[in-house]
Amino acid sequence: MSSLSLCAILPAWQGLPYADTMYTIAALYRFTPFEDPAARVREARAVLQQHAITGTLLFAREGLNGTIAGTRAGIDAALAYLRTLPGCAELEHKESTAAERPFWKLKVRLKSEIVTMGQPDVDPTGSVGTYVPATEWNALISAPDVAVIDTRNRYETGIGTFEGAIDPETDSFREFPQWWQDNAARFEGKRIAMFCTGGIRCEKSTNYLLSQGVKDVYHLQGGILKYLEEMPEDDSKWSGSCFVFDERVSVEHGLREGVHSLCRACRRPLHPDDLTRNTYEEGVSCHQCYAETSDADKARFRERQRQIALAKARGARHLGPDTDTSTKAETDNGTQKDVDSPV
Repeated sequence: MSSLSLCAILPAWQGLPYADTMYTIAALYRFTPFEDPAARVREARAVLQQHAITGTLLFAREGLNGTIAGTRAGIDAALAYLRTLPGCAELEHKESTAAERPFWKLKVRLKSEIVTMGQPDVDPTGSVGTYVPATEWNALISAPDVAVIDTRNRYETGIGTFEGAIDPETDSFREFPQWWQDNAARFEGKRIAMFCTGGIRCEKSTNYLLSQGVKDVYHLQGGILKYLEEMPEDDSKWSGSCFVFDERVSVEHGLREGVHSLCRACRRPLHPDDLTRNTYEEGVSCHQCYAETSDADKARFRERQRQIALAKARGARHLGPDTDTSTKAETDNGTQKDVDSPV
């Protein structure tokens, strides 16, 4: 098997140095051309393993994208290394913390795109929309001539979004260009303000709109995560929670951990009330996916859940089919969740 198809698996349950400490989480991306991204994958994997980092880091010819976690010292070392890569000296990141391990594995992978839009002519290094700081976002989206578009997918928008935002109801970021083509006439004469979790999708979506002749395009600098970090809750125009691609599942204002858990069958977020529905069975189904899987699928999921319970009883970690939140988020075929950073 090619080394590029392997993911590095750390023995996260056995003696990592930060087993009983607070975790630092860094969400980051950078669009910059890499001549040999495969070499970057191999090198980055070795460096991050050395510092006991877990999470996901994606490389492509267009740049890098990821969310990683570790000790304070480990994250500092990882970021210092990443900023030595070509074009990454000005790499920005967003930080948060978690009391429990947000990832159980390290995955460093080669992709065709660091966030999959499927538009080969889109080039965020060429031109993007106007960045709007979190402190100025409320005024912009309150203007009567501004249309606000949420570029995330329906499993994300379903648990939170900005007041008055338009939801394209996409299942994949690949669907966004067609949605725009079908709906562009609705926005004639409007300024367009776009947002996503950490900013990466808007780098591509604003470049795409500019290429389609839209003149006034804006996007939230640092994404929802920066807004929730900086905007006082009493002044906020955000409603609900923000889905994140790690074991916290969602965050609230101040980036405090939200109340959502994850359906381990379909990887969609669940509110505590959803756990009381008769379609919910831990590790097997929820109200969102119950009708999407066969009886054979459910039987397989039940066996997986049984093995997880047995491993837990032994004090071990079951690493069978991947249980990280980011698993299906990393598929590159557009049929599962897209990576938004994991930012």
